[in-house]
Amino acid sequence: MNDKETKKKKNELLYERKNFWKDAPAAEIKQAFSFAKPYLGFLNQAKTVRETIAWTEELLLAQKFHALPSAKANKRVYSIFRNKTIAMAVLGSEPVSAGINMVAAHIDAPRVDLKQNPLYEDSASGTACMRTHYYGGIKKYQWVSTPLALHGFIVKSDGKTVNVSIGEQDGEPVFIIPDLLPHLARKEQYTKNMADAVSAANMNLIFSGMQEPGSEEKEALKAYALKILKQKYGIREQDFISAELELVPATPARDSGLDASMVVGYGQDDRICAYTAIRALLANLDAKPKRTMVVYFSDKEEVGSQGNTGAHSVFIQDFVASLLRHNGESDSSANLRKTFINSQILSGDVTAAVDPNYPGVHERQNAVLFNHGIGISKFTGSGGKYGCNDANAEFTAKIIRIFDTHKVFWQMGELGKVDEGGGGTIAYIMANLGAEVIDCGTGLMGMHSLYELCSKADLYSTYAGYKAFLTCQ
Repeated sequence: MNDKETKKKKNELLYERKNFWKDAPAAEIKQAFSFAKPYLGFLNQAKTVRETIAWTEELLLAQKFHALPSAKANKRVYSIFRNKTIAMAVLGSEPVSAGINMVAAHIDAPRVDLKQNPLYEDSASGTACMRTHYYGGIKKYQWVSTPLALHGFIVKSDGKTVNVSIGEQDGEPVFIIPDLLPHLARKEQYTKNMADAVSAANMNLIFSGMQEPGSEEKEALKAYALKILKQKYGIREQDFISAELELVPATPARDSGLDASMVVGYGQDDRICAYTAIRALLANLDAKPKRTMVVYFSDKEEVGSQGNTGAHSVFIQDFVASLLRHNGESDSSANLRKTFINSQILSGDVTAAVDPNYPGVHERQNAVLFNHGIGISKFTGSGGKYGCNDANAEFTAKIIRIFDTHKVFWQMGELGKVDEGGGGTIAYIMANLGAEVIDCGTGLMGMHSLYELCSKADLYSTYAGYKAFLTCQ
């Protein structure tokens, strides 16, 4: 045996992740760059849960999907629940009860919300301000002194609805939560730890700064702000109580890096997995799969997946029951349980890629690296795998075989060192229904920040992995 054969034999014994840019064919590299272009548009258009649902439905309708209940002949179907969660399916040739292949992602992201009674006039500063409450796990100091856009949905007292988006278009004003200048921060901030340097009580938004010329009205600043809101949106102060108004970064998603090999933008946790999942489903429309393919977008993952649109809700079970009925099968509780038990699910959620500035929080051997493909996480959780799913060996091996067969770039990874911290996904919620589930998604740097970073190689590999999985047996 010569040296070349000996080296090849040795390499067959080793697990060695492959670098996409080094080992992928030129045509696939070109596809990775092309795939990222519309992704940027998606990130800029779908910054909230409601906007993501609207974007998704428009895409599905263009591909001749039908809302359930629908005619029996329709094999492409979907269902939206309360405008905040959606599931879509392409029925296979086998019974639905034989099991489905599902990619489940969440479409909420950390943000700052306006409180229900937010507007007040601050006499000390001479401004009209909005009180806020943060949503999900954020570093509060990142949200000050950065341009913010206001997105949201208002239900007025007469029942009419108003969609709000201010700060995204050229020429529109943006908003700021001002930070304290360093000259006066010695006692207020520098003596505190990082988590307390910016308190939630001090995250008030500067909403407006002038009063109506000549006005002698009490609280004239607040009154003028309400007058402008009435003129532009037809709303009054009471309408804030029934509103969902969210602050998100006004900066659009962009290519990143000298070689433009990365994407930087808000909300990639977890809209990167949602985007790649729906693109994978649509790419398989002509595949004639045996098993039914499902993509599910949940809400409220960043705050525990509770509520009627979170993964803990009955929606996904109800959707699968509706698929059974649509396919002429029994939707009894026994058959529904059987369907989930026969199903296999990828919990499509991001994971933490090794950051060059903080490599010490990872164990590199078991961490996700940029440019090495979709990340498979056998478990998430924290400490002693608390709150995790921990996929079994059989299903983990099966996913690896699928990816290897379809030449998908993949790697194993976990969310940081043991006892360093941790985090969870909706995998355990899906697994509680009896399905085979494993976490599988893209590695990000700066997760939960205003400007998360991904590799276009990993973005494309996530799409390729989901596409291969959805049609597998």
